[in-house]
Amino acid sequence: MNERGKSDGPVVPAKPPNNVAPEGKAAAEAVEERGPAKGNAASKTRPGRRAGQGAPSVLDRVREHARKDREARFTALLHHVDRDRLRAAYLALSPRAAAGVDGVTWEAYGQRLEENLQDLHGRLHRGAFRAKPSRRVEIPKADGGRRPLGIAALEDKLVQRAVVEVLNAVYEQDFLGFSYGFRPGRSAHDALDALAVAITRRKVSWVLDADIRGFFDAIDHGWMLRFLEHRIADKRVLRLIQRWLGAGVIEQGEWKAFEEGSPQGATVSPLLANVYLHYVFDLWAERWRRRQARGEVIIVRYADDFIVGFEHRGDGQRFLAELRRRLARFALELSPEKTRLIEFGRFAAERRAGRGEGRPETFEFLGFTHVCAKSRAGRFKLKRISSSKRVRAKLRELKRSLMQRRHLPIPEQGRWLGSVVRGHLNYHAVPDNSDAIDAFRTQATRHWYRALRRRGQRPSLNWERMNGIATRWLPPARILHPWPGERFDVRTQGRSPVR
Repeated sequence: MNERGKSDGPVVPAKPPNNVAPEGKAAAEAVEERGPAKGNAASKTRPGRRAGQGAPSVLDRVREHARKDREARFTALLHHVDRDRLRAAYLALSPRAAAGVDGVTWEAYGQRLEENLQDLHGRLHRGAFRAKPSRRVEIPKADGGRRPLGIAALEDKLVQRAVVEVLNAVYEQDFLGFSYGFRPGRSAHDALDALAVAITRRKVSWVLDADIRGFFDAIDHGWMLRFLEHRIADKRVLRLIQRWLGAGVIEQGEWKAFEEGSPQGATVSPLLANVYLHYVFDLWAERWRRRQARGEVIIVRYADDFIVGFEHRGDGQRFLAELRRRLARFALELSPEKTRLIEFGRFAAERRAGRGEGRPETFEFLGFTHVCAKSRAGRFKLKRISSSKRVRAKLRELKRSLMQRRHLPIPEQGRWLGSVVRGHLNYHAVPDNSDAIDAFRTQATRHWYRALRRRGQRPSLNWERMNGIATRWLPPARILHPWPGERFDVRTQGRSPVR
């Protein structure tokens, strides 16, 4: 209790030491100005397994007002963060999620859930809620480096998830169609489908593969708040966001302030990133392609990674030069080693061959290497292959984890490894990627075999038995996704405008 007799945090019973590992709609947006699906902007909190059907949304009027009046500023939003929404946010969290700096786990908080939610709701609405610093950990990146990840305290996760749901009701009416990352009803495969359809059906001859250097660490807090104030006039919501941005991190026992940037891993960070890039990049790029481009321009953005396709090389060169100046105004810059303008598309191979040049270069986007290829009939085909760099990094981590689990019963290992392989296939099993997914499953089996043979000094396991074990526990490597154009056409149903 504080000096006024008010609670300063959740009521939780004594808890064991926290040993949990850190937690880790339309498809046509590359060629559309707006997303196609009515209802796609619905932003209900996704309930977890314990949430039942979840509470119905009461944000429809906010959505409708935001859609009808693009200049409206919302002065009263925090009251939508009620106990029902906080409860749904709690139930949507993973019970195995790592605890933040306060050490409060999902299970401990839930033992007195209603009392804790009532206390949290009261502190939030009387202005007594205080954001806690994130606990910083580092996770491996595909290139061998380390990515800092901020793990928020449990109550910050709840409030952030609830606030994001409310803000999505506003911003989903504003965000442009080619923006995909971390938006309700949209996925990485929607972005990949839209890009594939744009390259195969539109006049794309040059591709700008761009990446913003250290984007999440470079977000300017001043600009961020100015952008938010275009739509949000609720001072309580803005104050909450300011507190989250300024809460800092705890790293090796020491607190560090955030003068700029937003911690990766925080629930609110993806939405803030989309708001920032909506004003910095999306609106500018859309205006540029309408007013300055001489030919066709297609755009796909997923968080801070984006692909821009051009009909003419000159458009691509001018866009890149002006984009650098645009980003510099907002304390951002393109990564030189990850930003290239390359010849790519339906006629790239023939044109390069006519000039005596080699095959078209490839580019990577959302875990796939995109390649100019040909079908058996000799027609252009966009081939997408799992990024070898990312696959190698994943296999290294899988090998390490298998060695740690090698003394567990084989069924327990099999269930775990089966879920890992199944997750890989669910993302990577796209048409024309059979060799890559089969190689991943094969290599996973080999790592498992070596781990099992190290369980004793006289191993009796041979490959005949190992193949039987793998067949029992690992899913087969087969294509799970349809061709991009098929899914694209089903999702858009011709409702979206195409230039």
